Amino acid sequence: MLSALRQHQPPPDAPKAISTEIFSSLINLAGRQRMLSQRIILNTMLSSLGHEDALDIAQEALTLFASTHADLVEGNKHLPGIFSPALEQAYFGENNADATIRRFIQDARQALQITDEAHSLSQVQLDRLGKYATPLVTLLNQITQIYEAEARQHANQHKKQQQELMENIQQITKQAKIVSVNAKIIAARAGNAGREFSVVAGVLANITNELDELIESSQEQWLLSPKDHSVMQFSYSR
Repeated sequence: MLSALRQHQPPPDAPKAISTEIFSSLINLAGRQRMLSQRIILNTMLSSLGHEDALDIAQEALTLFASTHADLVEGNKHLPGIFSPALEQAYFGENNADATIRRFIQDARQALQITDEAHSLSQVQLDRLGKYATPLVTLLNQITQIYEAEARQHANQHKKQQQELMENIQQITKQAKIVSVNAKIIAARAGNAGREFSVVAGVLANITNELDELIESSQEQWLLSPKDHSVMQFSYSR
């Protein structure tokens, strides 16, 4: 009866599952990168034009942008890093987003250093930095969409696993009921000698009834919850 449940036990070397909370963090961080990239470019240009505090804002944004990119790609104690073929392809495939982002970080860092020392940038340097604006935000948007797609796939897979587990428990309960009925029949035929066996059969019957109630309750809660269980809502941190 337990063979069905054993099918849901992950192998010892299986990768650790990514929680909904982690997916939420990944999507928030990826979405925030788009905003940070534009803040870096804008405030670097404003700093070159003499706007007060723009240099500090750009440097702070660049530090956060660079560290977040490292966390998304390499991971840390809370985040998994690259965890799917789709992300691997996005960061290191044909478009090589990782190289583009690191090149932007290097160019922005250099521009900020020049601005800090010379208090201005040449038109060539401004144009070079400005050319990143639209292509970079497009690239970062594509990456964010991949994280969102991975989250939806995770939610759908989790829903499927829960449904399969529920069906397996129902099957086990059905088999246990049959065993319980057979045990009661055997106990009745055994007379006084089967009295204790009858008690055990009764306990087994009570357990299966409780399982039925739990399954029914879980199914009702599922039906009462929002129809689209696969879509998780996220808000981008600013």
